[in-house]
Amino acid sequence: MGSAVITARAAATFDPVARSVATARAFVRDTLQGWGYTDVVDDAVVLTSELVTNAVVHAGTAADVLCLRTEDGVRVEIADHYPEREVPLQSAGLNFGSSDSENGRGLLLCAALASRWGVEYSPTRKHVWFQLDLPDRPVGIRSAGPLLPVGLLPVTDERVRVAVVQIDSTGAVAAWNDDAAYLFGYTADQVVGKQLTDFTAWPQTPGTNTGIADALRLSRWEGSYGIRGADGRTIPVYGSHLRVRDTQGEPSTVCLLVRDYERAVLQSPVRAPVSDASESRKTDPFEVFIGSPAPDDLDGLLQRTVERARDMLDADAAFLLLATDDETELEVRATTGLPSARQRFARVPVEAGTGRYGSARMPAVHEDLDAVPGAVPLLGNTGMRSVVTVPLKVEGRLTGSLGVAAEAAGRYSNEEALRLQFAADRIALAVESARLGELERLRRGSLSFLVEASDLLAGTLDRDQTLALMAQMTVPTLATWCAVYTIADQSSEPDLSYVLHEDEDLIDGLKALLTRIDPPEPVPTPGARVWSAPSKAAHEAALRTSMRSIDIGDPGGLNSGTRTTLATAAAVGGETVVLPLVARNRVIGMLTLGKPSDDHFRQEILELAEDLSRRAALALDNARLYSERTAISQSLQRSLLPPGLPAIPNVEVDVIYRAAGEGNEVGGDFYDVFPIRDGAYGFAIGDVCGTGPEAAAVTGLARHALRLLAREGFGGPAVLERLNAAILDEGTRSRFLTLLYGELWPQEDGSALLRVVCAGHPLPLRLRQDGSVEPAADPQPLLGVLEDLELYEQTLTLEPGDVLLCVTDGVTERREGTRMLGDDGLADVLAHCTGLTAGAVSARILRAVERFAADPPSDDMAILTMRVPEPHPAP
Repeated sequence: MGSAVITARAAATFDPVARSVATARAFVRDTLQGWGYTDVVDDAVVLTSELVTNAVVHAGTAADVLCLRTEDGVRVEIADHYPEREVPLQSAGLNFGSSDSENGRGLLLCAALASRWGVEYSPTRKHVWFQLDLPDRPVGIRSAGPLLPVGLLPVTDERVRVAVVQIDSTGAVAAWNDDAAYLFGYTADQVVGKQLTDFTAWPQTPGTNTGIADALRLSRWEGSYGIRGADGRTIPVYGSHLRVRDTQGEPSTVCLLVRDYERAVLQSPVRAPVSDASESRKTDPFEVFIGSPAPDDLDGLLQRTVERARDMLDADAAFLLLATDDETELEVRATTGLPSARQRFARVPVEAGTGRYGSARMPAVHEDLDAVPGAVPLLGNTGMRSVVTVPLKVEGRLTGSLGVAAEAAGRYSNEEALRLQFAADRIALAVESARLGELERLRRGSLSFLVEASDLLAGTLDRDQTLALMAQMTVPTLATWCAVYTIADQSSEPDLSYVLHEDEDLIDGLKALLTRIDPPEPVPTPGARVWSAPSKAAHEAALRTSMRSIDIGDPGGLNSGTRTTLATAAAVGGETVVLPLVARNRVIGMLTLGKPSDDHFRQEILELAEDLSRRAALALDNARLYSERTAISQSLQRSLLPPGLPAIPNVEVDVIYRAAGEGNEVGGDFYDVFPIRDGAYGFAIGDVCGTGPEAAAVTGLARHALRLLAREGFGGPAVLERLNAAILDEGTRSRFLTLLYGELWPQEDGSALLRVVCAGHPLPLRLRQDGSVEPAADPQPLLGVLEDLELYEQTLTLEPGDVLLCVTDGVTERREGTRMLGDDGLADVLAHCTGLTAGAVSARILRAVERFAADPPSDDMAILTMRVPEPHPAP
């Protein structure tokens, strides 16, 4: 401190616990107020709070606080026991890091508020000190103005009359002096006991939205309004109000009133800056309260605000709530000294009850919350007893509420409410601007989120995948956990279909808990509604488990079952909401979102979840309809396939069938192998023009007609001629058809006799034992085109070891660019299949087709292979 003479000192040591920060603030405040240095108390308390926080919270050591008084100011030293060797240099342009960061913020404030400051190191300690100089004012003068010429002095009447009016707690006039009678024309007897508002000509103060009745309840107020005189004329007055209480604790308001043109008599002078340095430091009231630079983001600004409010009133806790757009609710956004995780985003009504203390629109002081339990629900079970709250307003609109609280009763009065209101007025516009900026960013993010969600939901028609997407999009973006209930029809109970938690280890426990409780009611009303059943059930289960663990006296601590139950209780202990999934005017399920213990949802998140639930409901219903129709389609398609292949004596038969198109089991290609009568079997392979359901309809007609006609004893040509007539009878729905039909008779010598008719179909290929390949039939006209067909059948014998391969054009017309597999390519593949079983031949043909081109096959494909095995040699 140079050559300054120390006139007093005070020292204290504070333990490394969080509560020590508030104790250190109180120590510095009491010390400086006792020395009469009230002008620098607020800055000293702010700096002490930050530096002691660094010591006891971040460094984790005890903090030594030393206050030194001189004639010109005060020096405060804070020492911790965790020295750091990186010595910061005090110079212009020094960067201490982000002002939003806890580390280094104390030094930033020192640079902004202190006259001088520094850091000193020793091997075991670190000292941070700051000097605050007193403003240069004449002794004994609180405020003074310059000498003025008489001509510049305020003008008054020859005798200045000051009306003194006292208003009781009900707003009635309790006292009325002689000057009041002179100014307004009423005697005391005429006005005592009547409401002051009966005489006020203007119910609203000019330029504000505060009524006279509201102004009378404030601790201090100055301004202009009108009093209606006895002659009916409105007399403009300037008033100065002071809220007081008598020895019995009864509040009243003392009003000093003068004629408006004599306002200089009562008007408080504007306090001039104390020095040039102070001028540069405190020109912005917002920066005076928040500190410079201010945080860029809303959360940082709100947290800085509650910390400054707490320090300013030497409180134990502080909180800030923001109003919803309709001003009906307040949402907790920042706290200090309170369990913030529990309180964050909790919502309380703006109008909690009747009277001023039930509304957040007016300042309120509660001297002892124990006397009015529940008056401030936010502080329930926190140990706080006295509290003061003030509104944040922008252009007369309520935007939030700022409050501070203390553990001791009677800590706050109207004087503290006035100081806090001044601070709230300084930061209200900045907070509202930051809130609107955050809201705009959130809305842009919400639009992006919904666009991405819509794309993902539109990308699948699978019900299970849709359920999984719904949960994965909400966790953890919107909620900590999610459960989806589905309702099959109006008579069905909700079914728990999907559960997801951001911690995968908790999913099973959460699912077990939700299974044990009744599902939420399927209410079609849009919007999120609170569902308390999971939290209650989890807490009851945790309590029972804990009591059981205590009863058995588990010496090794909690077992795995107990830990799981307790973890589940914590996971669902916060707010749980249910959103209906409504599609096509029917509730098809519920989307349930949850938070961990005592946590709450932001209103913007609930609105975003509601938008998502509408999109998800439509996607889920589309998936349901698609699944139902697919199941019906597949059931009908399966009815068109042969029930199975018959066992033919001494003949191996194998079939491979592939239908083109997603979800199709049957297309335009078909096959059949069936018994006709004893010792005789029919087989067929065909290709209807086109693919898909239309071709499948002709497939069913052809396959069933073939069986029926063959078993009626018709030969091959007659069967196909009658099938041709049936196809033409379909009229415009008919499609032409290529068909290979044959009948087979196993012979006693081990061979097989075949009679075949090839109606426009790719020719069957015969593979002999020597590896030669040849067509086994001649081409004839296809079916469904000509009315008069003359078909004939051809006879051949398959010797032991011979193979008959029948395929559709999906095999021979397999393409890769300009290349095509063709009949010759198929014959080359078959030539290398000598000695293979029928199943192995079919598999090799399929593999050759798939490998011929990189793209998957685009046409239906059927492969029918029959082989006469060679006789086994006698042992």
